[in-house]
Amino acid sequence: MTRPAFIRPREGLAAIIDGKAAAAAIDARVAQGAQALAGQLGRKPCLAVVLVGDDPASDVYVRNKVRRTEAAGMTSLEHRRPASLSEADLIALVKTLNADDGVDGILVQMPLPAHIDARRVVEAIDPAKDVDGLTAASAGRLVLGAPGLRPCTPTGCVWLARQALGDLSGLNAVVIGRSILVGKPAALLLLEQNCTVTLAHSRTRDLAGLCRSADILVAAAGRAEMVRGDWIKPGACVLDVGINRGETGLIGDVAFEEASRHAGFITPVPGGIGPMTIAMLLVNTLDAAAARRDLARPDILSG
Repeated sequence: MTRPAFIRPREGLAAIIDGKAAAAAIDARVAQGAQALAGQLGRKPCLAVVLVGDDPASDVYVRNKVRRTEAAGMTSLEHRRPASLSEADLIALVKTLNADDGVDGILVQMPLPAHIDARRVVEAIDPAKDVDGLTAASAGRLVLGAPGLRPCTPTGCVWLARQALGDLSGLNAVVIGRSILVGKPAALLLLEQNCTVTLAHSRTRDLAGLCRSADILVAAAGRAEMVRGDWIKPGACVLDVGINRGETGLIGDVAFEEASRHAGFITPVPGGIGPMTIAMLLVNTLDAAAARRDLARPDILSG
């Protein structure tokens, strides 16, 4: 198969899946779709982002989301509130955005201050505007295989796996981590692709041996370099979702250099899955804008 330019072969080592370049290509397609959709809507598609508090990492994420949303030809509404904001006031803001017909997608940046129940806030979001794919309604649609908005990070993982390997039917996939943000939805999305999926976690026996059976390995445990090179099946596609701070900067859940000597394809940290998360957020915003008006959804992720 002919692979896209963002998959870079290396002599004797795993090919690098350049998530930054892949995300740029998707952003460009989103921009085309947003322009076409704006003509039908009579306005640009719109994403509202809510940030509570002054967490530095969250501030960076929000600024990147705002920048890329606007660069893709969509409207970005930024709602910043102090850490002292009450849960009731945050839910009231979400409900105001639900009722605003000019808003197509709502994203509440996590984590929230400790006094706010994140699950209550997420459940206040209109599922039609749930571009993070985290409401119970969105999760239910994923389980049922019904159309809906899917969580951004695992959607990006599966799309990259398809670009690297082509048809995923029948492949063995192992997902390390069972969070509602990545692990569980990644397993379900891979199942949709007809993979045979194992969802591993902290109590899994012989995790290394299990990983050696994986044609696709998604590492989302939040433990720096937990996955060693000899855990990797030769030729496997390794998708590293981990973001951990090490002495030399950000590192993933996979020991990159070791794994590169065994894997066929691998995502780096940084520059792998992270940029894809925002790309999928933009795709979801476009899909939400179209679905809310019963318009055809732009086909951004085909191929």
